[in-house]
Amino acid sequence: MVDHAGTLADRVWRRYDRKQQLIRYGVLLATVMVVYWAIRDIDIFWPWVWDAPNQISSLGARMWPPDPSRLAAITNALLETVHIATLATLLTIFIALPVSYIAAQNTTPNRACLWLGRFILVASRSVNTIIWALLFVAIFGPGVLAGILAIMFRSIGFIGKLMGEAIEEIDRRPVEAMEATGASKAKVIAYAVVPQVMPAFFAIVILRWDINIRESTVLGLVGAGGIGVILQGAIDTFAWPTVATILIAIIVLVLIGEAVTGLLRRKVL
Repeated sequence: MVDHAGTLADRVWRRYDRKQQLIRYGVLLATVMVVYWAIRDIDIFWPWVWDAPNQISSLGARMWPPDPSRLAAITNALLETVHIATLATLLTIFIALPVSYIAAQNTTPNRACLWLGRFILVASRSVNTIIWALLFVAIFGPGVLAGILAIMFRSIGFIGKLMGEAIEEIDRRPVEAMEATGASKAKVIAYAVVPQVMPAFFAIVILRWDINIRESTVLGLVGAGGIGVILQGAIDTFAWPTVATILIAIIVLVLIGEAVTGLLRRKVL
């Protein structure tokens, strides 16, 4: 007689075979070990961690109610923050577009330009905005100029990389048709490349402007202008009700920026 029970048992479906299960368990074990090593190595003072809920409650009590006495100064600082983000985004366009052109494989003049463009994009994205701000504060001194340059140098990598990818994904047929007619390189770019990447260009610039508004709110913490200057001063003087007002104002600014960018996307795209 055929052992039907044994036959059915042999046919039980398993998502992973034994080798795959061992590999998955090994990866999971290695991940747990790395996380444990990282937690142990950063030397966390755990009593402060356990006391964090009490500290949060105490800080919240000191911040409430918000103090609106400096609302005029906070509003002016918010406008300065928006100006920093807007000017930096506009200046970025003039640098990021040529870089994206030489960083795209289908438009770069040669391999040297290709790697130069990609080096610029990687260098821009590798350094955080705060680090750029610290560098420019050291060069130009505290103020709005350092903030604008910090946001601009950070944005070059973002806009340039996404625009370069958009250029690489264009339809080659219009380009080849214009090249076959003997059109100059400038005309090929203007009439075959630019029309195809314009929707992506507007979407990327609008998105980056929204991001720059958020990043501009913290530049003042290192002396690069914007609302962060007032925030740092309020924290240093333990003016917690003013800190609460500033945080609420930042949230309102970000929400307005989100609404404006959403409206621009619907109108432009």
